[in-house]
Amino acid sequence: MDRLRKWAVAGIFAVLLLLPAAGVASADITAPPAPGGAAAAPKSGPVFIIPVDQEIERGLQSFLVRGFQEAANYGAVLIVLEIDTPGGLVDSAEQIGMMVRDSEIPTAAFIKGDAASAGSYIALNADSIIMKPGSMIGAASLVDGEGNSVDDAKLVSYWKSKMVGAAELNGRDPEIAAGMMDKNIVVSKPELGVNKALGQIIALSSEEALKAGYADSIANTPEEAIASLDYSTDDIFRVAHTGAEKMSHFLTHPVVMTLLLFIGIAGIIIEMLVPGFGVPGIIGTLAFALYFFGNYVAGFAGSETWLLFILGLVMLVLELFVPSFGILGLLGSVCLVAGVVRAAYSYTHALFSLGIAFAAAAVVIIIVAVTFKERGIWNRFILQDSLTKEQGFVPVPERLTLVGASGVSITPLRPAGTASLNGERVDVVTEGSFIAAGASISVIKVEGGRVVVKEAVE
Repeated sequence: MDRLRKWAVAGIFAVLLLLPAAGVASADITAPPAPGGAAAAPKSGPVFIIPVDQEIERGLQSFLVRGFQEAANYGAVLIVLEIDTPGGLVDSAEQIGMMVRDSEIPTAAFIKGDAASAGSYIALNADSIIMKPGSMIGAASLVDGEGNSVDDAKLVSYWKSKMVGAAELNGRDPEIAAGMMDKNIVVSKPELGVNKALGQIIALSSEEALKAGYADSIANTPEEAIASLDYSTDDIFRVAHTGAEKMSHFLTHPVVMTLLLFIGIAGIIIEMLVPGFGVPGIIGTLAFALYFFGNYVAGFAGSETWLLFILGLVMLVLELFVPSFGILGLLGSVCLVAGVVRAAYSYTHALFSLGIAFAAAAVVIIIVAVTFKERGIWNRFILQDSLTKEQGFVPVPERLTLVGASGVSITPLRPAGTASLNGERVDVVTEGSFIAAGASISVIKVEGGRVVVKEAVE
């Protein structure tokens, strides 16, 4: 009996010890959610918004590199690309897409306007895509500088593979990406709201993109987009273009670049041909400095372009004063043209702009040279002094009356000497033969003050 009582007491103690543990386990599994269904707190930290609101070229690429670097330095938790671009250069888009794809900081594309052409490729490389109502993504067919469609099979295939690869990064339908740039395929995705006929290019509105899986959500502002991704909006930084970058964007405009080249070429050549003014040389140098500055800030030009230009300019100046049979001038021209072309984002465009600038500058240079012909550098190589009577110079009379006259050599003619002609001592010269003194001679011609004689035949 005592033994039974002991076992009963031990059992009661064991039950009492296990009850709290059982209660905790039960509470962990069945506890109701917090009042109001509160979700987890949004991720906090700096969020960087970087605008992509211009044509895609190396200038934008340099700006984005700076923006990503600043975001990394500040310990950003999210980078938002605010996109509104008509597209641009494929090679720059590739570099930007690679930077977005390989970023250690999560990225999101907020399309506030158009993510057209290369802009759609950049957006597809981001981890998330949020679109503003009324925005668009797609229309990524290849076109040349004049807006004409490029039908080169290799280029089309290459760019299509890039678009498809970017779409597959985040599980988006690759056929739709292919249909955004290849007009020669048919895409039928009724379940995604996409039907593309032959010859068409896919461009999706925000609602269409959301249905097709090419947008994760729709938001009116970047702040709403950030909040939809569960990030805090308390610490937002917007990367802005610096004054130098804005100036560079203006200076690298094709028309402005051509104008700067025209002013630079005309100003420097006019200064060299008609020296003494100073103003054309200063203006020309300043124009070239702005040309190289704009392209340098945009990331097109390196220090070697400055060196080539300065070296070419020095050689052209030396050609005016150092006889080199045109070698210095030719080398200088090559260096100058090479510097200008290498500084531009497109060799083809640079050569085209340079041609227009040279043609326009040539017209201005000719006008200035004619207008200021008496001040030109060519006057340094032309004898301007005249030997006049007023200055004490007496011209030698031309003795045409002596032609055919006969006489006697007074001195030996070797071949020059003195002779007596018509009873007058005259300095004469033979045609190269020797005539002894006392020989009979006759005048065969008179050239200015030069009387030419020959020995008379007996």
